[in-house]
Amino acid sequence: MARVGQVKSPAGERLSDRIAIGVLTRAFPPGLVDEVIAETGRGEKRSRLLPARVVVYFVLAMCLFFGQGYEEVARLLGEGLGDGRRSWRVPTTAAIGRARRRLGVEPLKVLFARVCHPLAVPETAGAWYRSRRVVAVDGTTLDLADTEANDAFFGRPGTGRGRGAFPQVRVVGLAECGTHAVFGAEMGPLSVSEQTLSRRLFAHLGAGMLLLADRGFYGFELWQHARATGADLLWRVRKSANLPVVRVLPDGSYLSTVHAEPDRRSRRNPVTVRVVEYTLARTGDATVYRLITTILDPQEAPAAELAALYAQRWEIESTLDEIKTHQRGPRLVLRSKYPWGVEQEVYGLLLVHHAIRHLMHQAALHDDVDVDRLSFTRSLRVVRRQVPAQAALSPRHTQQSADPHPR
Repeated sequence: MARVGQVKSPAGERLSDRIAIGVLTRAFPPGLVDEVIAETGRGEKRSRLLPARVVVYFVLAMCLFFGQGYEEVARLLGEGLGDGRRSWRVPTTAAIGRARRRLGVEPLKVLFARVCHPLAVPETAGAWYRSRRVVAVDGTTLDLADTEANDAFFGRPGTGRGRGAFPQVRVVGLAECGTHAVFGAEMGPLSVSEQTLSRRLFAHLGAGMLLLADRGFYGFELWQHARATGADLLWRVRKSANLPVVRVLPDGSYLSTVHAEPDRRSRRNPVTVRVVEYTLARTGDATVYRLITTILDPQEAPAAELAALYAQRWEIESTLDEIKTHQRGPRLVLRSKYPWGVEQEVYGLLLVHHAIRHLMHQAALHDDVDVDRLSFTRSLRVVRRQVPAQAALSPRHTQQSADPHPR
């Protein structure tokens, strides 16, 4: 009797090596996956029922069909395989769990770094402010499996009734506002703040970008760290922030200064910022919004345009909602019982989201429409329907480098 996963095709290759999952293998080609596996030292020293490449695609499929059991995900991957006389025998849950542990986090993390970049081109509608690529930073939390390992590492939120029902991982991401493409992510325990995690993300910033951030992110040191990347900044600050008027500008904005904490009282070592204050009169909201920016010239970026542009920051909240509510599913809990698995699973979610958003961007360009007019939920359903029907021969080892999203 053949062992699980070892059914042979007439050509002699194992059917587990023929898994190709349509959209995801186009976004993350087998050649690239093999390179990442070799780079991270996760290649097999002996033949296994579940080779590392197949496990990478399994993790991606697990994050595409979130909420389905291990064996059901494996069955979906195996549909259509075979020569009409044989079928791929589904590995057991225990075998898949061991294979995930062997794979670890690094291949998914490196794959994310290799593929997940901003998508917008000059023709992409809604992605630019004048010549600047508009991006945003924000954070969220995800509920985790209620295990001792997850609880000890990630912690639980406090509630009015005591401790939360589930441990949670904190995730902070950088996303391109016009395409919702997440191109930087950091995660950690709840004890690590969004500001701390975001600082690690700023290596992804550079000249030609304009970073939007909510008031919870502002701090002098973090501002300076982001500013040093060469990106321009447009951040909301709390209404209690001390921003003295140095010079009023023709558009109604004004120049002010911010200081490090030790220099705040003496006003030494000032850093000049431009302040834009406004209310949302059309909605009847009397809240005064205060933005600070590194763009000091009002002709380069008029105050009214910056006030309108700041609304684009909501695009990253929509992006996180796509991942949490639609892709993962409302009120569902990540399945991984150990911290290494949580990190692997989060990277899987981000990779799948980026693949779907890449397809949506390509479709928008083809039809010359704003990508915001396309439905993420509908696109997700289309991708899910394609997977079982798109199994195809995919050699176990390939030679070419096939990065589909070069920088």
